Amino acid sequence: MEPSDDVALDIIITNVVAVFRTRCHLNLRTIALEGVNVIYKPEYGKVLMKLRKPRITASIWSSGKIICTGATSEDEAKQGARRLARTLQKLGFKVRFSEFKVVNVLAVCSMPFAIRLIDFTKNNRPIASYEPELHPAATYRIKTLKATVQVFSTGSLTITGPNVQTVATAVEHIYPMLSECQKPLRK
Repeated sequence: MEPSDDVALDIIITNVVAVFRTRCHLNLRTIALEGVNVIYKPEYGKVLMKLRKPRITASIWSSGKIICTGATSEDEAKQGARRLARTLQKLGFKVRFSEFKVVNVLAVCSMPFAIRLIDFTKNNRPIASYEPELHPAATYRIKTLKATVQVFSTGSLTITGPNVQTVATAVEHIYPMLSECQKPLRK
């Protein structure tokens, strides 16, 4: 790819999943009775708590492990996790915010062209797989980055990776392969 051919692609982060620990035991019944925007799921042994700003849903276990989903950036995920810890402190628990980690980032991106999926999978056979009977997208796994890219024939990509930087690197990695397999424009 030549420098003059550079195309600016918008990578839109749709979901960031983060985990943290409170380093104390949490009484789920107390959280369910006294907390706000809470759904108690005793059959799963957890409580779901929703925050409005940032818009996050948290799964809270009695062991003190909390998984936050729904953020649109790593900073928003951390801010939401800290707000959640503060909310639990206000309910009377001795919460200490620790071991925060972003575990998964989901992003979408749209290529400026359509893609011939069969050619794409033939050119990248061991890493790419395409089963049109099962799923409309070709799956391309980048083991070194621990990222997965779903490639649709329309040129849309769904990227999953451990962090935002990995997602951006995955798009840069796959772009030259996709440009080789682009569909010709119809007149």
